[in-house]
Amino acid sequence: MSDSLSWREKYLALIDEIVETTLKGKISSTEQVYQMLLSGITAGTGEIFEMVLSDRLTAAQTQLDGETDELKQAKATRSLRAIKTISTQWQRAQEQNKANEIIATAAREIITASSEERLTIFLRVTDPNQKHPLNLAQIQQLAKSLQQFAQADTDLQEIFQGVSYGISAWQRLQDNLVSWMYEQGRESLGFGGVPGESGPWATWGKKVNSELLGAFFRHLARDGSVVEFAQQQQLSLGQWIEIAIVLQYLQRGLVNWFDQQPYNVKAGSKLSISTFLTFAAIWSQLASGFSNSRYRNAASQIMLQILRNFSQRQYFPLYGGIFASFSGSYLRDTLNYFDEPLQQVEGTQEKARILTLLGYSQRALGQYERARNFHQQALEIARNAGDRPCEIANLNHLSRTWVQEKNYTEAIKSSQRGLILSRQAGDRTGEANALVNLGYSEVMQAQQLEQAEPETYESAINYLQQGLKLAEQLGDVQSKALCLSSLGVAYQVIGDNENAIQHLEAGFNTAQISGDLYLQGLNLANLAEVNYSMANFERAIYTGCLGMYLLHQITSTEWRKPAGLLTILQGQIGTDNFQKYLEQSRPKIISVIGVDGYDYLPQLLREY
Repeated sequence: MSDSLSWREKYLALIDEIVETTLKGKISSTEQVYQMLLSGITAGTGEIFEMVLSDRLTAAQTQLDGETDELKQAKATRSLRAIKTISTQWQRAQEQNKANEIIATAAREIITASSEERLTIFLRVTDPNQKHPLNLAQIQQLAKSLQQFAQADTDLQEIFQGVSYGISAWQRLQDNLVSWMYEQGRESLGFGGVPGESGPWATWGKKVNSELLGAFFRHLARDGSVVEFAQQQQLSLGQWIEIAIVLQYLQRGLVNWFDQQPYNVKAGSKLSISTFLTFAAIWSQLASGFSNSRYRNAASQIMLQILRNFSQRQYFPLYGGIFASFSGSYLRDTLNYFDEPLQQVEGTQEKARILTLLGYSQRALGQYERARNFHQQALEIARNAGDRPCEIANLNHLSRTWVQEKNYTEAIKSSQRGLILSRQAGDRTGEANALVNLGYSEVMQAQQLEQAEPETYESAINYLQQGLKLAEQLGDVQSKALCLSSLGVAYQVIGDNENAIQHLEAGFNTAQISGDLYLQGLNLANLAEVNYSMANFERAIYTGCLGMYLLHQITSTEWRKPAGLLTILQGQIGTDNFQKYLEQSRPKIISVIGVDGYDYLPQLLREY
C-alpha cells in the first residue's frame, strides 16, 4: 500500500512538473514531453500513472468549468491543454512499449527456431493483419535485434540484409509510386494489357537500384511469366526478403493512395480491388514457380495475408467486378494457384469471402462445376461464421452458376432463398441481385420449355425491373450492370429486339464503369446476336469482335460464342465485305482495345 502511495505521489509530482514547465514556456515540442515520460515512469507501474493522470485530467476540467476570472481561466485552459498533451504522449509511449515487447518476443522466437521455420515466423510477426501490426521502422528494429546474434548465424544476417536492402529499395520507389499513372494520359491501372515501356513495372524498374528487382520489374513490364521468372532464380534468403518487403509495400502504398482519392470513390475502390488481386496473383505465381519449399510456402503465406486483408475491406466485391485492369497472363491459371493454399486455411469469414471471389471468377472462365464447389463451400462457412451478406451473395452466385449449367429449377430455388434471406436481413444489394437472378432463371427456364408467349415472361421481367430499380436507388453500379444485362437477354429471348439492344448497350456502358470485363464481353456477345438477327451486319461485326476480344482477354471460354457467330457471318457475306465492315468500325474498336487489340482480331478468328 505504501509503495503504491509513493508511486502515486511521484507521478503527481511528474505531471505537475511537466505542466509547470509548459506554463513557463520551457517545453518546445511534444517530443520533450514524451522523453520526460519515458525517463520518469518505471516499468510495471503504468496503471498507477494512468489513474493519477485520469484524476488530474478530471480535476483540471472541473477547475476550468468553474472558473470565472479571465486570467485564471486562461491559465486553467493552458494547464488542461498540457495535461492532454501528457495523455497523448503517454499513449504513444504505451504503443512503443507494446511494439518493443512484440519485437523482443518475435526476435526470441526467430532466433530459437529451426532454419526451416524462420522465414514463416518472420512473415507471421510482420503480417499487417496482426492486432498490433509493426510499421517499417519497427520491422527495421526487429532486423537489428536479430543482427546482434548474426555473427555465428548466416540466416539472421540474411534477414537483416534483406530487410535493409528492401527498405532502401522501397524508399527509392516511394516518390514514384503513382507517377506512371500520369504518363501519356493513362487512365487505367495498367497491370494488364499491352506490354511495353510504360506502366508501373517499367517505371519502377528504371528507378530501383537493385539488380534483382530491376530484372523482375522489367520481366513484368514485358508481360513475362512470373512462374518462369521464379523457376530461373536461385535466391538467397536475403534476396527473397528484399523482394517481399518491396512488393508488399508497393501494394499497400497503392491501396492507401487509391483509397484516399475522394474525387472518385468508384474509381478509387475499383483500382484498390485491382491492386489487391494483381499482387495476390503475383505471389500465387511465385509460389508456383519456386522450387525451394520454404520459399514456396512463404509466397503462399503472403498471398493469403493480402487476400485476408482484402476480404475485410468495405468494398470487397461480393458480386464481382474483379477483372478491372486484371487481364492477360496475370489471370491465366492464377485461380488454380490460389486453390491449393486455400485448402490449408481453416473455415473463417475471410476464407468464405475469398472463395466467393474465386467462384465468381471460375464462372467467368467457364469452369462451372469448380465455381459451384467454391460457392457451396463459401455458403457453408459464411453461414457458420454468421456473415449474412456473404451467405446471400453465394446463394445468388449459385443461382447464376446453375443457369450456366442449364439447371433452371435449382437456379430458381437458390435465388428464392437469397431473396427471402436478403429481405429478412435488410441486405438491399443482396435483394437486388436475388430479384435479378430469379427473373433471369425464370426467363431461361421458360425459353427451355419453349414457352414463347410474352405473357409467360411478364412476371420474370417484372422481377428483373424491380431489381434494376433497387440497384439504381442504391447507386450500386455492379448490380445495375447485371440487371441491365439480364433484362437485355430477357428481351432478346422474347424477340423484343429494340428493348434488348437498349438494355444490352446500357449494360455494357455500366459494366465499363464498374470495370467488369466479363459482363462487358457478355453484353457485346449478346448485342452481336441481336444485330445479326436484324441483319445489321456492321454493328454485329463491331460488337462481336469487341466481345470476342474482351472474353478471350480474361481467358473465358465464352469468347467462342461471338467468334462462331462472326465466322458464320463472314461465310455469308464474304471476306471482302466482312473486312470492309470491320475497317469501318476500326476507330470505335481501337478506342476500347487499342491498335494491338484490333490487329489481334484476325488471329483470334483463325484460332476459332
